Amino acid sequence: MDAFAAIADPVRRDLLRALTSGSARVVELAAGRTISRPAVSKHLRVLADAGLVVADDVGRERHYRMRPEGLAPLADLVADLLPGPAHPPATAPVTTAALDALDLEVRRVGRDRRSDRHRDDEPGRAKGESA
Repeated sequence: MDAFAAIADPVRRDLLRALTSGSARVVELAAGRTISRPAVSKHLRVLADAGLVVADDVGRERHYRMRPEGLAPLADLVADLLPGPAHPPATAPVTTAALDALDLEVRRVGRDRRSDRHRDDEPGRAKGESA
């Protein structure tokens, strides 16, 4: 399973968050959750298959810890999606000067249209006829 599919489940995302503070046993990760220890173990197995966590055997216990390098594909995707120096946005940001110029043009066109309508309303002048 890949990292994207593994983190699609909110329980697995929550387990990853819990492992950011250090390694933990299944019993510790299951405490305070509404799912059983076997269910937590299954979620941890999926995360391990995706390369996001690793289990260390310490005596009879298994301690799970996060593998930060397993998050690389996710970090790469986020970096590709965010605009920045390496990835400029598809369109340039609209500047205040551009908005001011647009406002001026809209006002000018509106004024021209009003004056054209006013001229068409003058007595003795046919619609569309210019002076």
